[in-house]
Amino acid sequence: MVIKVLLLVLLVATACAHRNRNRTAHHDDLKDIIVNGYPAYEGKAPYTVGLRLSNGAVGGGSIIANTWVLTAAHCLTTDSVTIHYGSNLAWNGKIQHTVNKDKFILHPGFGNSAGHDIGLIKTPYVGFTNLINKVALPKFSQQRERFENWWCVACGWGGLGNGKLADWLQCMDVQIISNGECERSYGSVASTDMCTRAADGKSVCGGDSGGALVTHDNAIQVGVIVFASSGCKSGPSGYTRVSDHLDWIREKSGIAYY
Repeated sequence: MVIKVLLLVLLVATACAHRNRNRTAHHDDLKDIIVNGYPAYEGKAPYTVGLRLSNGAVGGGSIIANTWVLTAAHCLTTDSVTIHYGSNLAWNGKIQHTVNKDKFILHPGFGNSAGHDIGLIKTPYVGFTNLINKVALPKFSQQRERFENWWCVACGWGGLGNGKLADWLQCMDVQIISNGECERSYGSVASTDMCTRAADGKSVCGGDSGGALVTHDNAIQVGVIVFASSGCKSGPSGYTRVSDHLDWIREKSGIAYY
């Protein structure tokens, strides 16, 4: 059985994981990142932000409004986070905001049951440009949609195949699979999680946590990156299912699509 690992990564090279540990560090190479992804052109994913946590870890997030970032809850178990907006070069945001934990909102199910690793950051106002913009969420009419077989893109500054972190934003095009298919690798997957197929060795990896899984057609964020296989090469990539958390997001942020 493939082991699932969470993907928040410490810059000192120790990954925070519930079940296993990954090791990553900085690098100067652009090959085999996300793993087996490709370098993003400027403006490809303007909703993507980089997170540097006060505990030394790194992760990602997505802009869902001028004053809100969506991320993984396990990226918010720290005192503060510095958000980097508008640059594909890691930790070199055109805008940077440091936000304290009193502006973090973790889903109440996080830590109590699987499938609720999702959180919000209330941020200072950020204006939108061609390099900084929001991503739409699913409509409430899509709450029952499982998005199986949909093609999506996931981006981040996470681990290379050789265990180092990306300096330049990397993306991968992947297809959502059924939870049943995902369970063949992991044994069990919460209904409020979702997975993408590990075709051609593509996988999210340490440092990608909190980033967005966004559909190719009529771009909407359907997942939040939260786990991968041990070594990031031997199983599906895992995400918290956004469509199952729309009520909570609306309650806390007021953001909703109908």
